[in-house]
Amino acid sequence: MEYKHFSHRHNLNIHQVQQGQQLLCSGCESFCHGSVYACWQCNFFLHSHCGNATRYMKHPSHPSHALILIPEPTYCSGSFLCNACGQSGNTFSYCCALCEVDLHVHCAFLPPVVSHKVHLHELSLTHSALEKKGAPQFCKICSKSLESKHWTYGCTKCDFGVHTFCATTEVKPGLYQMEGPADGATPEGYPGLQQDVCEAKEDQIEVELSEEALIQLYKLQLQMQMAEQVAQVVASMNLS
Repeated sequence: MEYKHFSHRHNLNIHQVQQGQQLLCSGCESFCHGSVYACWQCNFFLHSHCGNATRYMKHPSHPSHALILIPEPTYCSGSFLCNACGQSGNTFSYCCALCEVDLHVHCAFLPPVVSHKVHLHELSLTHSALEKKGAPQFCKICSKSLESKHWTYGCTKCDFGVHTFCATTEVKPGLYQMEGPADGATPEGYPGLQQDVCEAKEDQIEVELSEEALIQLYKLQLQMQMAEQVAQVVASMNLS
C-alpha cells in the first residue's frame, strides 16, 4: 500500500522501525519509533501522528482563527518559535500567519490532562504559566523558569507547574478537527496522507496546488506586515 503526503513529491510506504535503527522524522525532527511512513529515496520519514495530522484545526489556544498545517516555516529566517513550548523548529507547524502563531505538531496535540510520578494529582494543560504575584515560577521537575507566555501543565490546588516537555511526550492526534471543510480542504478530517494515489491523482493535484497557493498567500501577508512596520519606523524618524 502506498500513500501520498502533501509535503513530499514521492509516494510513501509503511515501515516498521527496527531495534537500533535511527530514523529522524521529517515532520517533527525527533527519532522515529513503531510504524512510520517512509521514502527511502529521499530519507524522508514521518511518524504516524505527523503523517496523519489534520490539515486544518481550530485550537483552543487560538480560537479567533483556524490553524493550517504547513511543511516549512514561511518566515525569512526559515524557522519559527513555537508558542506552546518556546523552542524553535524548521519543519512542520500549525500556523496562523495573520497573528504569527506557530505550534509544533506534537505541541498542538498535547493531551489536556496527564499524570506524572512526581505529583499525586492529575496535571491540566494551560496556555500560560501558573501566575503568582511577586514571585517567579519554576518548573517542579527541571527547576528552570516557567515563562508566562508559554504553555504549562499544572495543579492549581497545589500550586504545582511544569513545562509541557517535562510533563509528557504523549500526543493525542485528532483532538481539534474542524467541524466543516475550509476552502481548499480535503474531506474526512483533512488528513495529510491520502491512500491509493493512482486512483485519485487528479484530486491530489488540486489539493497540492491549493496548499501551495495558501503558503504563498501567507508569505505575502508576512511581507506586507514587515513593509508596514518599516514604514511606521521611517514615519516616526521623519517626525522626530
